[in-house]
Amino acid sequence: MIHPTSPTTGRVLCTDLPLHLEGPVTVSGWVHALRLQRALQFLVLRDHTGQVQVTHRRDGGELEALLDSLTPESAVRITGRVVTAPQVKLGGLEIVPERVEVLNRAETPLPIDDRTGPEQRLDHRFLDVRRRAAAQLLFAVQTTFEQAVREYAVAEGCTEMHTPKLMGSASESGAEVFRVGYFDRSAYLAQSPQFYKQMAVAAGIDRVLEIGPVFRAEPSYTSRHATEFTGLDVELAWTDGVEDVMAFEEAMLAHAVGKVAEAHGAAVREVFGVEVVVPALPFPRMTMAEAQEVLRADGWDPEGQKQDLDPDGERRIAAYARERFGHEFLFVTHYPAAIRPFYHRRPEGRPDLTLSFDLLWKGLEVTTGAQREHRSEVLLAQAAEKGMETGPMREYLDVFRFGCPPHGGFGAGLARLLMVMLGLESIREAVFLFRGPNRLTP
Repeated sequence: MIHPTSPTTGRVLCTDLPLHLEGPVTVSGWVHALRLQRALQFLVLRDHTGQVQVTHRRDGGELEALLDSLTPESAVRITGRVVTAPQVKLGGLEIVPERVEVLNRAETPLPIDDRTGPEQRLDHRFLDVRRRAAAQLLFAVQTTFEQAVREYAVAEGCTEMHTPKLMGSASESGAEVFRVGYFDRSAYLAQSPQFYKQMAVAAGIDRVLEIGPVFRAEPSYTSRHATEFTGLDVELAWTDGVEDVMAFEEAMLAHAVGKVAEAHGAAVREVFGVEVVVPALPFPRMTMAEAQEVLRADGWDPEGQKQDLDPDGERRIAAYARERFGHEFLFVTHYPAAIRPFYHRRPEGRPDLTLSFDLLWKGLEVTTGAQREHRSEVLLAQAAEKGMETGPMREYLDVFRFGCPPHGGFGAGLARLLMVMLGLESIREAVFLFRGPNRLTP
């Protein structure tokens, strides 16, 4: 990819230096490494596209003294001549400097290095991201993936919405929400755009996409939970059933993963050591009853008391699906009504089940979705069955009293999707600034 040179600074990026052989250039970046020898001074400059070696022969001048005074991670601007240097591993070229400007000298010692633990690296995340190619690539992948999701959804008729994140009453059951002061009363941070997406389809916006912040007050300290994350949410009106929702999501994800493979597949393979596999359509499906039967035959949940899949169950059933279907993805459908929200629709004649699903990718749940219950009287009955107080949800419930169409949708976490795709150990590595029960900084 050719990056344009800035018309104001004349800056050339490291990746474009081969286009400027023997010509004068100005590069800007950080001091990645210094080797100050008796006769020669070597500096490796790094920008967001790569690295280049700068080589200066000592001559007792001002430039020699300035290079001797530099520190790692200082921000510099260097003007010089690009020459071929076959012995240099960084692209077989180097810059012979004529001028070096120190734009911001970094203090020493740096607070993190290659041996620093994950929590301290999070304390200085800006340095961590700046210094690590994997982190830089992560956000390039995120940009491509998110753009591809939006591209697919819009092409399929979705309107992008931005719903409120401050709510006057706790959403859904009222659990796992953050309460905040709001003038003379309390408000709550939205744990999902769910209700507002449904309002949008009731408002005549047939297909809704939202990419935005989600807040969950879960005291979870696992590698896959965060208290704030970016949600990818879709709601589809006039659906015939939950199958319409799953078909939309699998096609959307296949499109987005394909775009990542096309743009970054080689780099992901080199940096993360994983292959970005574009999934075949359709994804395999299993009902929860079928999944539990398979798992219990393999020794999972010997007492037969679990209604939901725990992380071990998710990993086991995903392994089974890989072996049986040769696929990294698996839809698990028809969850028990007892463990699903009141607004999930239930199959005719089976009030104990829901027309819902979770999507597993390589053994990790990345999506929850369902056909929604759009009939007011049924919705009220299902809320009462769960012992819910419907008064605080009056504005939401009113939506279903005046001609709400059949609809369904799903929500996914962007960071979890990236975490699985790139083979990361923790969701902390899949976001710029992580938020968890014990972390509100930086």
